[in-house]
Amino acid sequence: MRTAVVLFTRDLRVHDHPALATACANAERVVPLFVLDPALAGVSPNRDRFLAESLRDLRASLRRRGGDLVVRRGDPVAETLRVARTVGAEGIAVTGDVTRYAQRRQRRLRAEGERHRISVRVFAGNTIVAPGAVTPAGGGDHYRVFTPYLRAWHDAGWREELATPARITLPDAAVPVDGWASASTALDLLGTSPPGAVTGGEGAGRTALRSWLDRLADYERRRDDLATAGVTSGLSPYLRFGCLSPLSVARVALRDGSAGAQAFVRQLCWRDFYHQLTRAFPELGRSAYRRGAGEDWRDDPDALAAWAGGHTGVPVVDAAMRQLRAEGWLPNRARMITASFLCAHVGADWRAGAAEFHRWLLDGEVPSNCGNWQWTAGTGTDQNPYRRFNPVRQALRFDPDGAYVRRFVPELAGVPGPAVHQPWRLPAVRRAALRYPPPLDPRRGDAVWLRP
Repeated sequence: MRTAVVLFTRDLRVHDHPALATACANAERVVPLFVLDPALAGVSPNRDRFLAESLRDLRASLRRRGGDLVVRRGDPVAETLRVARTVGAEGIAVTGDVTRYAQRRQRRLRAEGERHRISVRVFAGNTIVAPGAVTPAGGGDHYRVFTPYLRAWHDAGWREELATPARITLPDAAVPVDGWASASTALDLLGTSPPGAVTGGEGAGRTALRSWLDRLADYERRRDDLATAGVTSGLSPYLRFGCLSPLSVARVALRDGSAGAQAFVRQLCWRDFYHQLTRAFPELGRSAYRRGAGEDWRDDPDALAAWAGGHTGVPVVDAAMRQLRAEGWLPNRARMITASFLCAHVGADWRAGAAEFHRWLLDGEVPSNCGNWQWTAGTGTDQNPYRRFNPVRQALRFDPDGAYVRRFVPELAGVPGPAVHQPWRLPAVRRAALRYPPPLDPRRGDAVWLRP
């Protein structure tokens, strides 16, 4: 093959990139391309900023290897075919994805490629084990329960990690590398992201990974500690945008050999699990996975707004929701507590909560975000659909001294120790001085955890 186009989507790296590596090995000329879809821009200013930084980093990496990043703005299929025809490409390579939007894009790209006699090849690369590569022995196209999937996932035989291409050769005729001005405007590079948010890009991701490996051994023991920074990896935004290869992350983590490493890799398997689930059920972000589940939701816009803004009167919930806005990220334990509170105690539709998370999270993606929300709401894959978290008990266990709450809820900064988790139990005069709201009324009657 003389010329190939590599369409980047959310695989913004050069290391262990099957589509890029294969194109460079089999084509004389390679055109790296990113198309900013206006339909996706503006959904989350946090992710727009992270995306812009990741694109800059990717472009610098490609330039160091003799290439560049062609940027277009518009319909990704139409723009990709336009570039391919301009450079006379015989093939287009793209990393596969599982969302309803991505699957439609891949179908359209294949159809248009066939119409123009351009080969389109879809590669694995967003997960460790490709979605659909392992299926239940008893039949079915996907696993519905995590534990048997975990066993099959470990036994699947992971592919080999691929090296970064040493050289990327562009076509002899100049390819206009435009689109940066319009992309910069669309992504709002002036910075609307929270000041506590991490920097995007493969370089920043690899630095974060090296730092995480030094702390990995303690992960199993400390991962739910809300008050201490650095007990979780913080790598999820880099995995969401493909700045890091999940396969590379898993392989290097397993070299540690500790219980912490095993527990961390298990979390990477959860990510793969939800990807294979979304491939089989693309409506995961819109409809209950368990048929007939979760139809009795409470419509209370004021309660939803209080939850989203961190003003529920339940300190650990408020701290988490304020951290979400301040940093564009939450530790997993905080996500479970806040999601359970919204669904089980407020009784709100999980889709409203998932949308709020999707708006702010740097790692917001349909498979993990909606998969976990449905798990918490009892509409997804959880075998115990009536599970609920007691927010006070969770707070006392994972933030025993209240440091996490005091960091994000300044109204309670003067309440010492674990008493900060139940301000409604303070004397009335002290409660009035705090200017902190009473807890939201639960969905049905009194809540045990509110009783003095």
